[in-house]
Amino acid sequence: MTGSTVRAVRFHETGGPEVLRIEDVELRDPGPGEVRIRVHAVGLNRSEVNFRRGTYLETPVLPAGLGSECSGTVLATGPDAGPWSPGDEVCVIPASSQNTHPVYAEEAIVGAGALLARPPGLDDAGAAAVWMPLLTVWGMTRHAVRLSEGDRLLVTAAANSIGAVALQVARHLGVRAVAVVPDGRHVDALRAAGADEVLTGSPDAAGLRDALGGGADLVLDAEGGPGVERLVRACAPGAAVIVHGGLSGEPTPLPAAGYAPVWLRRFHVREVAGDPAVLARAVAFARAGLAAGTLTPLVDRIFDLADVAAAHDYLESPDRAPGKPVLRIG
Repeated sequence: MTGSTVRAVRFHETGGPEVLRIEDVELRDPGPGEVRIRVHAVGLNRSEVNFRRGTYLETPVLPAGLGSECSGTVLATGPDAGPWSPGDEVCVIPASSQNTHPVYAEEAIVGAGALLARPPGLDDAGAAAVWMPLLTVWGMTRHAVRLSEGDRLLVTAAANSIGAVALQVARHLGVRAVAVVPDGRHVDALRAAGADEVLTGSPDAAGLRDALGGGADLVLDAEGGPGVERLVRACAPGAAVIVHGGLSGEPTPLPAAGYAPVWLRRFHVREVAGDPAVLARAVAFARAGLAAGTLTPLVDRIFDLADVAAAHDYLESPDRAPGKPVLRIG
């Protein structure tokens, strides 16, 4: 396959969705510990928005590709690529740098350690959308903090893939879950996902506590910024507030004295994807929930590869519905 070209999304400068280009790119053979896959669909994540902007945890090496989560079929394997063989139907989880293993392409080279066997019964879009939110939510609710039946969970900015899956996991675990969203457009969808109550606007700490039936045991916050102080006030002693996003665009303070003792931390999916033992536990949990039907992929909208700029526009839009946008490759 050496020297073959594929269509791939790249950008030659950081910026908005308009910097994205579809180009013919020469794809090398897989090296040690790598496989080559035909990409069927790509799950779109806000990390790609930040990578494209140049504001992510790692700086893009220009011209850069994009993407770290997809469904596909194994085409070829390099040395020491583990159990994978051509023809295997797989999912790629976000365990690699977008600089080295981007997947917005017809075919891609990915690390063998980032592959999982495709769960039965999922179509291309569902297989591309399922793992990042499930692994992230499992990491926050069963690894960093261990929620148990009867606990109380608060989810902010819940109308996205992480928020909706967090509500599914809460129902799966028997946890009372309260979702907070800016307005009432997605109340029914969030209740269907697993929310016991959906609050709109910016309820104060007392309102949050009332909805939860007491202080929160865990808060999953996608916003960060000064609003974290209000979330801490809504917590029970010994609770945790996990800030997994920065939608507010403002610094997140560490609340001073006068609050219940609360653990405040950040979280990234690579805490799960980067540790094989932890990943194995997360995958077992997810597969059990998928088989039981209590956990399901939530696909919001599907875009064609030619519409990748529009897909990124939508990815940044406040009008997004719960679930994950997906890019259809082929």
